[in-house]
Amino acid sequence: MLQSRALVIALILLLSTTLPEVHSKSLFEKDRRDWLVIPDAVAAYIYETVNKVSPKVAQFLVDASQTPAVVVTRNFLIRETTKISILAEQVMEKLKNLWHTRVLGY
Repeated sequence: MLQSRALVIALILLLSTTLPEVHSKSLFEKDRRDWLVIPDAVAAYIYETVNKVSPKVAQFLVDASQTPAVVVTRNFLIRETTKISILAEQVMEKLKNLWHTRVLGY
C-alpha cells in the first residue's frame, strides 16, 4: 500500500498541475501550443481517481503539485515548449511555401 501511494505521489509530482487549469483546457483544441495538455489531463484523471479513494491523499497531491519548485519547473517547460512549437510552425509554413513555389510551381 505504501508503494502504491509513493507511486501516485511520484506521478502527480512528475505531471504536476493545478486542477482549474486542467479542466479549462481541451486536448483537441485547434491552434494549441501548449504541449503539456496531455500530461495535465492524465494528472487530473489520477487526481480524480485518488480523490475517490482517499480525499486526504488527493489534497496532499494538490498541495505537493503547487509547491514553488514544481510550479517554477512547470512554467519553464510551458514557456520553452511554446517557443519550440512556434518555431516548428514557422518551419512548416516555410516548407509549405517552398513546396508550392519550387515543386508545384505556383
